[in-house]
Amino acid sequence: MRILILLLASLFVLPAQAALKIFSTVPEWGALAKEIGGEKAEVFTATSGLQDPHHIQAKPSLIAKARNADLVIATGAELEIGWLPLVQRESGNPRIQTGQSGYFEAARHVSLRDLPTRLDRSEGDVHPGGNPHIQTDPRNILSVGTALVQRMAELSPEDAVTYQANWKSFGERWRAAIARWEKQAAPLRGQPIVVQHRAFPYLEDWLGLKQVAALEPKPGVEPSAAYLSKLLVQTAANPPKLILRAAYQSPQASEWFAHEAKVPVVIVPFTVGGNERAKDLFGLFDDTVDRLVRALK
Repeated sequence: MRILILLLASLFVLPAQAALKIFSTVPEWGALAKEIGGEKAEVFTATSGLQDPHHIQAKPSLIAKARNADLVIATGAELEIGWLPLVQRESGNPRIQTGQSGYFEAARHVSLRDLPTRLDRSEGDVHPGGNPHIQTDPRNILSVGTALVQRMAELSPEDAVTYQANWKSFGERWRAAIARWEKQAAPLRGQPIVVQHRAFPYLEDWLGLKQVAALEPKPGVEPSAAYLSKLLVQTAANPPKLILRAAYQSPQASEWFAHEAKVPVVIVPFTVGGNERAKDLFGLFDDTVDRLVRALK
């Protein structure tokens, strides 16, 4: 009799709700999805903080992960144009195709900067829609997250309350952190900088930094010794206080320029996982602001 009761009871046990399966192209959106989803989201991130997100191979392992995803979170603005469309197509997953509810582009939810005046691939890695490196301004994280939590709730309405509660908690902590970072970074406002790659317009806008030159003659093109020498002369009248380089980038050009110009190089994590301290979104900006302020001193 007892066995019969247990068998009958097991028929009424509801299966555990599966977590929303998320495929994030870059670490910042994977970290944001984890903040929103918590235990109700299973997040896979296709790239690491030490990889150039422009140049990724559409490996079978990525296609296999996309095949079972409920949601793809991409930066968009053609950041992943060289590999993500192939992953989507080869996955055979109709849910995550462009235009479907299972495909989300972060760049659609912020105002893009550096829109090109003309489209010419001879000018290097030009992004027609604007600069895609939106994650370097923490205010953009709020804009993207506001839209992302709504999309996740649409895909998994049974977990919507959890997503909203997690987002409310994150948003409160994030706004307080932004205020703290801005106060700490006040000495950076108006300071001239050189960047290795034109990857920091959003960081520059947020902190009031003034870019006076880029070491790459064209986006994604390695500079020659002659070009760097010419740039050294050109910036002598308005010498930079800092040189910014993302952790994933080659060090040669910035180290040479720093030595010749007697200016410190600041190697910023650029995204989650860019260094040991940048283990999450808060660590990313804690480390970035600390490095910039310390280098200026």
